[in-house]
Amino acid sequence: MLIVVSYDVSTSTPAGKKRLRHVAKQCENYGQRVQNSVFECLLEPAQWVSLKSTLLHIYNPKEDSLRFYSLGANWQNRVEHHGQKAVPNLQNDVLIL
Repeated sequence: MLIVVSYDVSTSTPAGKKRLRHVAKQCENYGQRVQNSVFECLLEPAQWVSLKSTLLHIYNPKEDSLRFYSLGANWQNRVEHHGQKAVPNLQNDVLIL
């Protein structure tokens, strides 16, 4: 299934900057960055549960926000890209982590 993760983490404090780095790192572990704070993650259900749980433990709900979009298994028909920075195909291209 394809999950799109977007986040907005407050960086007005050193703790916020640290949270931002941790959220980004976790997202990098599971998917690819397609915008500054947006990741596309092609996941198995257990991976999705793990990623969501990890991110919900990192962020501060009083200062930050997380958004998860589940595009399911038939995501190819739901994603359209236009403009610069085309991203690799999640299924066919090799991602180096």
